[in-house]
Amino acid sequence: MNTQATRPTDLSDIVFDDWVERWLPRSWRPYARLCRLDRPIGTWLTLLPCIAALVQAAGGLPDLKRLIVFSLGALLMRGIGCTVNDMWDRDIDKHVERTRFRPLTSGQLSMRQAVGFLLTQLLVCASLLFFINDLSRWWALGVLPFVFIYPFCKRVTYWPQAVLGVCFNWGMLMAWTDTQNHLPLAAVAMWLGAVLWQIGYDSIYAYVDVRDDLKLGLHSTAMRFGAQGKVWISGFYLAAALLWTWGGYAMGMGGAYFVGMAAVAAHLAWQLVIFDLQRPDRNFMLFRANLWTGALLIASALAGTLL
Repeated sequence: MNTQATRPTDLSDIVFDDWVERWLPRSWRPYARLCRLDRPIGTWLTLLPCIAALVQAAGGLPDLKRLIVFSLGALLMRGIGCTVNDMWDRDIDKHVERTRFRPLTSGQLSMRQAVGFLLTQLLVCASLLFFINDLSRWWALGVLPFVFIYPFCKRVTYWPQAVLGVCFNWGMLMAWTDTQNHLPLAAVAMWLGAVLWQIGYDSIYAYVDVRDDLKLGLHSTAMRFGAQGKVWISGFYLAAALLWTWGGYAMGMGGAYFVGMAAVAAHLAWQLVIFDLQRPDRNFMLFRANLWTGALLIASALAGTLL
């Protein structure tokens, strides 16, 4: 199957007629786009599994202060990751259709400005450490190496999506260590399921860039899977659903949790039915549709603990 088919639409991931353009001062706009404030999908995909873990760890509704701290952490860490990624990729993003208008590669920001912004984000994020327990502080520091090496991975391995999955879902582990001061095996299973889920949906996203990545000598799971992408992604989605189901069982979730897992499985199956390697515009939609997966995971956790 030809995964390099000509694409009929402009796949740039920046929309210039949005709230950033209308409401933010001109000097702020490149920074907002650098940390992806204009594209919150990544923040939601980081936060929603974390909220589900907070619910399971608390055995019900999580503490409001903890919910606020972890929400801010998801927003800031996603912004830090995006800033680091664009700093690494500034010389190649201009050659990729989806990323050619990003602030660093297009010259809207200098590297010096990006470094200053990155340090500011790290400092603000570090202030959140005062609101979590000692064990969770160590876990928070543990994710930083993955955040900084992720952009390098696409140059040396076909599995950068696995490293990204570790980063995006790290908050699930911290939700347990901060709530219960330990990390049960069932929580690790839930986290591992989220990592596999992310490899699946981010592979769908990666098919958008296959043509450009081939020209630039970059790697991704989409290039590794090739024409067998639907088979591979099906395997990752199935493994994620099984791990989430077992994790809930091991935690003693109520029967309603497993009804929720059936809904999650149905939603993932729907994605696979309409996934088309030749339709990168549709793949954008499927990537965003995983908001529903995260929402269903939260609903399942609430149903399994409160009902």
